[in-house]
This record gives sequence, structure tokens and C-alpha cells, in this order.
Amino acid sequence: MIGEYTLFSAIGIVLTVLLELLVLRTGLFRDLRYWVALAIVAAFQLLVNGVLTCPPIVSYNPAEILGPRIVCAPIEDLGFGFAMVTTTIALWRRWEGEGSSYGDG
Repeated sequence: MIGEYTLFSAIGIVLTVLLELLVLRTGLFRDLRYWVALAIVAAFQLLVNGVLTCPPIVSYNPAEILGPRIVCAPIEDLGFGFAMVTTTIALWRRWEGEGSSYGDG
């Protein structure tokens, strides 16, 4: 059975991708700047997660996660990070109107 943490991480990823591809349509996934920003955020996320989960200051119930870890943190944490950062950038682009002018600059 899939744990809650894993389930909600997967739901967050799927909903985020669907929101961008079917609703907002900003072209975010085709923009190299997005992938660079996501890599930078992920690097710092892993750094902070390592500080919090290796000692362990923060611990996770093994029944609620898949098991694989990166820098001591469950892989699901990267899913949550992807969902939060991607949704924020996509909404920002949409509200700023950049989505309608993709490729113009």
C-alpha cells in the first residue's frame, strides 16, 4: 500500500503538470530558464533537507514513504518541491502575461 506522503507527492506532481499543460499553457516546460531555476531550488532543497533529516532533526514514518532517499531526505520531498515551485512560476507567468508571449524574447 502506498503511504500518504507518497500519494500526496504524486498527486501534487500530476496536478501541477496537468495545470500547466491543460490550463495555464505558459510554455514553462519548454523554457530553459525554468529548468535552471528548478535545479537551483532542488540543490538548496537537498542541502536543507540533508541538514534536517540526517541528524535526524526531522524524521519520517517509513510506512508513509517509498524508501529511496537523496541526502537523507525521502525522494517524495523533491516531488513536493517540484509541485510548489512549478505551480508558483506557472501562475506568476500567467498573471504577468508572459505565457502569451512565449518565444518573443
